[in-house]
Amino acid sequence: MLQRLVSLLLLALMASLAMTSPVGTGSTSSSSAIASLSASGGEKLVFCHFMVGICGNRKSADDYDADMKRAKESGIDAFALNIGTDPYTDEQLRFAYLSAARNGMKVFLSFDFNWWAPSNGAGVGAKVGEYAGLEAQLKVDNKVFVSSFAGDGIDVQAVVAAAGRDIFFAPNFHPGQGNFGSIQGALNWMAWPSNGNNKAPTPGHNVTVAAGDEAYINALGGKPYIAPVSPWFSTHYGSEVSYSKNWVFPSDLLWYERWQEILNLSPRFVEIVTWNDYGESHYVGPLSSPHGDDGNSKWAMDMPHNGWLDMAKPFIAAFKAGCTSPNDFVQEDQLVYWYRPTKRDVNCDATDTTMGGANNAIGNFFMGRPNGWESMKDEVFVVSLFKSAAQVHVQSGDQSQTFQAPAGISAHSVPMGVGKQKFAVTRDGNTVLSGTSLKDVSDTCICGIYNFNAYVGTLPAPATIDRLQPDALAMLSKGLKVACPMNTLNVALATSTCT
Repeated sequence: MLQRLVSLLLLALMASLAMTSPVGTGSTSSSSAIASLSASGGEKLVFCHFMVGICGNRKSADDYDADMKRAKESGIDAFALNIGTDPYTDEQLRFAYLSAARNGMKVFLSFDFNWWAPSNGAGVGAKVGEYAGLEAQLKVDNKVFVSSFAGDGIDVQAVVAAAGRDIFFAPNFHPGQGNFGSIQGALNWMAWPSNGNNKAPTPGHNVTVAAGDEAYINALGGKPYIAPVSPWFSTHYGSEVSYSKNWVFPSDLLWYERWQEILNLSPRFVEIVTWNDYGESHYVGPLSSPHGDDGNSKWAMDMPHNGWLDMAKPFIAAFKAGCTSPNDFVQEDQLVYWYRPTKRDVNCDATDTTMGGANNAIGNFFMGRPNGWESMKDEVFVVSLFKSAAQVHVQSGDQSQTFQAPAGISAHSVPMGVGKQKFAVTRDGNTVLSGTSLKDVSDTCICGIYNFNAYVGTLPAPATIDRLQPDALAMLSKGLKVACPMNTLNVALATSTCT
């Protein structure tokens, strides 16, 4: 679904013009907006956006079971199944609905209007009708739940008529564009600070995620809001796609800070963006989740994000309980850490391939540093989840720091140093947790490209290493001009080298 961000360039700009908060402020949602949220009532639910379009290689419902089980165990109630018009869409939807049913999960259709035409309301409704009666279909207020990416201008009455049943339609309409009077709720997709034109903020142009909350809440006028939460955004496509996609949004501690905003805002619905969009680096699902490769393997390989979902579990539980703090929901001592594999100033445009560069001149695009690279901090980010206070020790290359972390959940950061990344937790003079990350911070460019994706690790360390499957590595070497080893972690594996 790469084309959806082409539309997002225009949609984000138009949506930002409708914002009620002035551009450049960091204001939170107004008290009147929060009051209107509380009036909506209803059970609180957590969704996660799932890209069906990259899963055409799945052979049966069994291939969805691991995703369903992990999501359910983390507190996610339903997957928003993002669908285009691929020929394998219906087969994959049948697999997903069957797996969800037998694993106690719910799912619903999320139409991607980079592929579906807003003028085709009857076609959208007919597709809703095909799956509305299945056991795993999410229903809200006794209505079939349906969402979208984009879709302003669709004839909602035509959708309902073709579906032949009551629908809870909560699309990604945009304030000032879509008809909010015709829908039951709405999803805000922009989970990252931006300049209002689908790029990182610049001086005087900073549209915060909270400003987006306020714009949607005001447009909904008391109807339920689907608030977005996302950990990251980085993409680095060149000739693999028909246009250049090479930008980041400031992410750093966004995952922790946004969950705090969610608890204070307390909307009826939350949607995690995403489970498996590896191309945009905001996946919280496993690398091993079966999928194909559209070129994203160059920056997703050996970059697991599972720790982000682990970190979210107490926040999800607190959200559903209506609490403003996740601290009472911490079940065990855990440390979650993340960082980029290189500092932001490392030069990957070198013509000397021995320096690990030269892979950024791909096809007709010169893929230099991504737009927004200056907004990312050269730091290691650490979130502690502790049953009682403890000391955290971080050694990042030649940089080291020790800090006191309280009981509950707290966030910290330390300067990033080239070399090994070591972590330890001590309490009352005893070592509680310790370990060395499998991913070093390097002073050269892995695979010869700029990689602003994040490596996420945990203490205790996972029992197994999360890795891309063969289908997800199919395009690893395509377009590259220097070798890219399939194993970039500090583990001994029998792997080949791409050339």
